[in-house]
Amino acid sequence: MIVYLNGEYVDESEAKVSIDDRGFLFADGVYEVAHVYGGTLFEWRRHRDRLRHSLEVVRIRGVDLDELDRAADTLLEHFRAEMARRNEPADGSLYVEVTRGAHPRAHLFPDPPVRPTVVMWIRPVEPIPAELVERGVKVITVPDDRWSKVWIKTVGLLSNVLAKQYAHDRGAFEAIYVRDGIVTECTSANLFIVQQGTLRTAPVSNYILPGVTREVVLEIAQEEGLPVNLTPFGVDEVYTADEVFLTGTLTEVLPITQVDDVRIGTRAGPVALRLRRLLHERAGVLKRSST
Repeated sequence: MIVYLNGEYVDESEAKVSIDDRGFLFADGVYEVAHVYGGTLFEWRRHRDRLRHSLEVVRIRGVDLDELDRAADTLLEHFRAEMARRNEPADGSLYVEVTRGAHPRAHLFPDPPVRPTVVMWIRPVEPIPAELVERGVKVITVPDDRWSKVWIKTVGLLSNVLAKQYAHDRGAFEAIYVRDGIVTECTSANLFIVQQGTLRTAPVSNYILPGVTREVVLEIAQEEGLPVNLTPFGVDEVYTADEVFLTGTLTEVLPITQVDDVRIGTRAGPVALRLRRLLHERAGVLKRSST
């Protein structure tokens, strides 16, 4: 695998960053993950725009986003060729991270500014097994103890890591964050519920990362005439929902059939499966249905 690192393309075994890099020392950086379907980036413009916004709010300057576009194209060419050589589908994920750069450890920004560290790669991903989608997954609820700027896609994800591992250790796929009794999101996905035919998800706030797949699913719902309600809801409403599902770049649309000890149906619900199919149609994975 090749890696784009600070304007150069190198083998992953040769890709190295300084021990003084502020991403390593302070989690002083931001990132994006985009899905690659059949060798094509899905919704790259949205991911790029969110990366630009993250860079602006954390005040990392000196990143040429047009160069990132060119780098993404070059990596895609290599990825498609490699997957063709392996005779495997060109499905993967693109990861891009930008840190404030390398400088001797000090809390203040380097003055004068140093060159940001920019790294990008593409790796293959396995689709979520169809039987898991049909069966649905178990999730648990945990207190939302993260900082108050969740809407910035920063690399500082220790709380998410601990919550995800906590869920895994208890046989769950994901953890739902709950703050003051109100559901926010999950460790690496947004959360939706369906109540009497209406789609609900938490409104974007400083405690919600505006997920790209979340935005796409909301657009699809509007196109399909599905009612949408973007108001906060509590755990009790999740327990009594007709359907619950996750959305995320690599999670796509994934039905949930158990929250804590409460069963939500016996299998994936029709709304979640419909939205998953329509998402795949938009991504070019499936041909658009005539019905």
